Amino acid sequence: MADYSTIPPTAKVQPKPYKVEIDANDISSMKHLLAHSKIGLATYENQQTDRRFGMNRDWLINAKKHWETEYDWRRCEKSINSFPNFTIPVTDDKGSDFTIHFLALFSRKSDAIPLIFLHGWPGSILEFLGMLTVIKKQYPNPEDLPYHIIVPSLPGYAFSSSPPIDRDFKADDMAPVMNALMVALGFGSGYIAQGGDLGSFIARQLGVENEECKAFHLNLYQLPAPSNASSLPISQTEKLGLDRAKAFTETGSAYAREHGTRTATIGLVLSSSPLALLTWIGEKFLEWTDADPTLDEILDSVSLYWLTDTYARCIYPYRT
Repeated sequence: MADYSTIPPTAKVQPKPYKVEIDANDISSMKHLLAHSKIGLATYENQQTDRRFGMNRDWLINAKKHWETEYDWRRCEKSINSFPNFTIPVTDDKGSDFTIHFLALFSRKSDAIPLIFLHGWPGSILEFLGMLTVIKKQYPNPEDLPYHIIVPSLPGYAFSSSPPIDRDFKADDMAPVMNALMVALGFGSGYIAQGGDLGSFIARQLGVENEECKAFHLNLYQLPAPSNASSLPISQTEKLGLDRAKAFTETGSAYAREHGTRTATIGLVLSSSPLALLTWIGEKFLEWTDADPTLDEILDSVSLYWLTDTYARCIYPYRT
């Protein structure tokens, strides 16, 4: 089998191989909490199948049963571990130390281009597993791979360490950590950043503030409407996109205000119940995707958050 785990000789710090292996007691505890979690009574709002008021109760009942009795976390672990995993110590520009977890497909080409892929919320490294699978199929030998692919867990997410608790840490503190990661891996002469959602803000900051980042690509870029927006010709596809953005602003973004203004409260609430976490995060996966993900795909992400105590320590970027 091809080995994509060979560290480039230019690395300044040697990352440690890592294997995801959640303690069986933690999985049992999650299942126990699920079994003893109550689903609220039926209401007019939670009976709506179009989910215009949020989570549909019947969907949640089915998801809870599947999570308790059929869902297999070890399958998700196996998928993560099918790619090289590492951790590496880095220090940011303010002297705080972090241990950053990342997936990698390292090339053996001397001129390979380093790429860092940055996830968002409620995302994680899981959203890149499909991409990594495609890349491995297209380049079955690391000698032919034209890129070094780096997919980190952002600070506070999954298997990366938490932000410091002795000082404030916000969205614009994340880019220095990611740049330190790439420099430690030996890519100080240049790399490219790709970001979506929260990752788009990090990628943009990397490109603006760090000479090591030579280019960046975004699949989210927020701009104010131009003054003549109402008179501009737009296609039907563009109109649908604008309508969707308008609906998000008016009725779909309350979660962000909660994250940004009552970070401590919502963090403690959703760290107390896996079912509550599924309700909060599952709603987003159902609402923000063109086609609903499979139930197992949603449960993979929610289980990862629960089993790594991610939620409370990852929503700090919403504070301004």
